[in-house]
Amino acid sequence: MYDWANSVYNLVITTTFFPIYFTAIVPEKVNFLGRTFVNSALYDYSLAAGYLVSALLYPILTSIADTRGNKKAFMRFFCYLGAAACSGLYLFKEQEDVGLGVTLAALAAVGWCGSLVFYNSYLPEIAAEQDRDRISARGFSFGYIGSVICQLIGFGLILAMPQSTGEASRLTFLLVGLWWFGFAHITFARLPQSVPSVDQHEKSFLTEGFHEMKKVFHQVTKMPVLKRFLRAFFFYSMGVQTVMLAATMFGSKLLGLDTTKLIVTAVAIQLVAIPGAWGMARLSMRFGNLRVLMGVVVFWIIICVAGYYTAELKEEGVNPEYHFYALAVAVGLVMGGIQALSRSTFAKLMPETRDTASFFSYYDFTEKIAIVVGIFTFGYIDELTHDHGGMKNSVLSLMVFFAIGLIWLYSALYKQNKLKLVTV
Repeated sequence: MYDWANSVYNLVITTTFFPIYFTAIVPEKVNFLGRTFVNSALYDYSLAAGYLVSALLYPILTSIADTRGNKKAFMRFFCYLGAAACSGLYLFKEQEDVGLGVTLAALAAVGWCGSLVFYNSYLPEIAAEQDRDRISARGFSFGYIGSVICQLIGFGLILAMPQSTGEASRLTFLLVGLWWFGFAHITFARLPQSVPSVDQHEKSFLTEGFHEMKKVFHQVTKMPVLKRFLRAFFFYSMGVQTVMLAATMFGSKLLGLDTTKLIVTAVAIQLVAIPGAWGMARLSMRFGNLRVLMGVVVFWIIICVAGYYTAELKEEGVNPEYHFYALAVAVGLVMGGIQALSRSTFAKLMPETRDTASFFSYYDFTEKIAIVVGIFTFGYIDELTHDHGGMKNSVLSLMVFFAIGLIWLYSALYKQNKLKLVTV
């Protein structure tokens, strides 16, 4: 149910309504903090800033949560921060408010990232090892269903207020914050209280926090399969998360698709992602997590190549609309599955421990730094080559991240098989 509550942020704020609204309100070249930015790049940088703050904050926060047993309280705080920031975007009315818009967008990202690490850390506590793939996939599926419902409500507002699309979008931002805040309380009411991993506290909470993170780091370095998987996860997450965050901007700015078509496409992606997440969980039971992840990463590389040539068709005067729809369906099939399977793979590979929040902070720290690097690179290449391809070059560059991730996944699988032979 927390996926149901917070996935509306990921779909409505970062994927559809807000990127479209941002580029409509903010001119293509905008002055901000004494520098001129391309509007799409400024949006990318604001997200990167939010993810960077989150990544720097929560390793220590989650360690404290483990040692003090209060991770539900931390999860609640970040949930409230993200929900309030989303609702606050209702006040972003014109280009003069661009500072407010990018600040609230960054704070919403901090709230979303910050709450997720505590949420993810509950998976090994509430699910047996054999159930983790299934329950992780169920969470993502609930998230897609909830976000599609909220998306359709927002779409209905736009259709009902055709002369005031901006007002309808801002009402949707307000709705996202209320939805996230309201449904999260189902989760807060049902999740168990965590148990402190340290019974007696001889040091300050900051000292204990750093001690916990150091302990997790040393444990990970001694686990060869987990270590290689995290390296792979770091690189392919750069690509996956950047595609998801930049897809709507790609469709609206580069291909020129209108708001209605983009929103309908986003809804279709979410609906396709539900069977995609479940199907990947089934495949993992038959072929193993790492093999399935390798196949999916290859599929993502194909998507990047196809995205580049879709933009090429636009430059040649060919209408690429249906190519974009095909790409969207392909992304939907593997989007939720790779996230759900990555989360459950980490839960399976991590050792039995009471420090679940600390371990998942390590996992989420890896992902968020990957997003920072990925989305910043995407925005920088867009700005650097703005007059010579721009965003299409950014899409092609993501192939490098996926290729490196694929190499590390193969390395993790090879090491896993070798260890099994030694055990036998």
